Amino acid sequence: MFLLHPAIPPWAVPGASGLDLVLLIDTPLPPGRVFVRSLPDNEELLTPMQPDGHDGALQRWRAHVTWDGGNALTLYAFAVARPEGRCWLAADGLHGHVPPEAVHFRVHPREQPPEWVRSQVFYQVFPDRYARGSATPAQAGLAAWGSPPPRQRAASAYYGGDLPGLVERLPYLHDELGVTALYLNPVFAAGSNHRYDTHDYDQVDPLLGGNAALAALRAATQARGMRLVLDAVVNHTGARHPWLQQQPGLYARGAGGEVLGWKGHANLPVLDFAQPAVQQAVYGDADAVLRRWLRPPYAIDGWRLDVVHMLGEGPGAHNNAHHVRAIRRAVRDANPQAYVLGEHFAEATRWLQGDQEDGAMNYYGFAQPLHDWLAGGELAGQRQRIATAAFADWMQRAQAAIPYANQLAQLNLLGSHDTPRLLTELGGDVALLQLAMTLLFTRPGVPCIYYGDEIGLEGGPDPDCRRCFDWDRSHWHGGLWSHVQRLARARRERREWQQGATLTLAQGRDWLAYARYTADAATVVVVNRGPAVTVSLPLHRLPLRPAQWQDWDGAALPAADLLTLGLPARDGRLVLSPPSRG
Repeated sequence: MFLLHPAIPPWAVPGASGLDLVLLIDTPLPPGRVFVRSLPDNEELLTPMQPDGHDGALQRWRAHVTWDGGNALTLYAFAVARPEGRCWLAADGLHGHVPPEAVHFRVHPREQPPEWVRSQVFYQVFPDRYARGSATPAQAGLAAWGSPPPRQRAASAYYGGDLPGLVERLPYLHDELGVTALYLNPVFAAGSNHRYDTHDYDQVDPLLGGNAALAALRAATQARGMRLVLDAVVNHTGARHPWLQQQPGLYARGAGGEVLGWKGHANLPVLDFAQPAVQQAVYGDADAVLRRWLRPPYAIDGWRLDVVHMLGEGPGAHNNAHHVRAIRRAVRDANPQAYVLGEHFAEATRWLQGDQEDGAMNYYGFAQPLHDWLAGGELAGQRQRIATAAFADWMQRAQAAIPYANQLAQLNLLGSHDTPRLLTELGGDVALLQLAMTLLFTRPGVPCIYYGDEIGLEGGPDPDCRRCFDWDRSHWHGGLWSHVQRLARARRERREWQQGATLTLAQGRDWLAYARYTADAATVVVVNRGPAVTVSLPLHRLPLRPAQWQDWDGAALPAADLLTLGLPARDGRLVLSPPSRG
């Protein structure tokens, strides 16, 4: 028996009193056999579902559940009584018993990510390495553009990239490549090229052009309808921040009374959020750090919160959730549509239940499984690729643990300033990087391109992953660039890529097929890391039956219940219905 619950409208519709829910089943059943399980006030409630027609080849069952008045989240799952025994559907798939509540479908009735986020194509810029402004005065001591980042002077080697240079490259980013949102690594005055050692939250680093340059960048992005997200480093400051000399009581202390540095780095003293003055300075006051830059003339669209899971009271992360919730409230108070994005290398589930972060840099639920599937993960000196089934399960379980609205606001990425470039991890295999780009743009979540990945920039561990962008187009991997450009355009046009539900259709040893779909349109994505293979896809499991399908080049495909496709080696295919309406 096949059960399907797309956790998006029209199959999950929130209202004033609760949720209208639809379960889809491929086997006809009489009334009295299908139920939705909810947990109002922590007590199990089984609500009978009623048959209500069909979606495609699937029978539709409908019920209403009220909001859980005793908990922030409303949880639910589905139960079906079959002659051969009960089965259950949760967000991670079928179960032969009552599924754990950790994988129940979940909705927060009030706290939702801003809707604009899910439609973006993000681009991450490390400002010092992206572009120099053509009118920026010459600076002494700069490294030659494009020369390898020196490991011995990783933090102190400057190349002269700045915000005026970024403004000059907006036609490339927006008009050519299709980027709609920027995420910048820190821009505030600091003692290093990476600027995670802030010594003045009031001033954009003069080397980047100062506050006026940020205002000019904001005006230029707004003129193009682009969004701008900045990096907030408020777990710690730099050792040159005046607070350390003038108000040392604001910092966390060790057992011996010494100021603690982040992960032992003395130049990154950790703030103690048990101190009311820290709370007020960071998020509480009307002119707090996280509020003021959300107002004109800068009016940024959100914050990426650096190592936010480590922020807390005293020498650790004590009371972390309290302060992250308070940060969310403060940011939303300053801008109700601001994006609150957390940095977490490990699982971020507890921060993504609706009332803390809108999304996270999705290392755990996307980047790590993708790396392990394509390049192989390393443990105890051995690198091994995970099985396709493990790859699919990993992403599905990570997705199941959070509200789907938050999944759509996750920042999916192939890598960042903290990780080796994926192309380098793949041994320079551009075909596999293109496959990874297909996954990046079509999995649920928001795609974020780390600058240079679209042209095939390579790089090992930090600082090598922070090489200068190469503006000599003759050095670019043209096929890769064109592929990314085409994906970005399609993501802007295809609503199911932005907000559609997700269904795994089939998989083999080296290939995976899944669909992104709404009630109006669908895209089937098939990715193959291995040799050429022929696959069969059960399209009848989708809750819509388009009059026709076509491949990405527009060639018509049969509207069959079972579609057979040939997959080239180390490549993918996209099968699309006519585009969404509206």
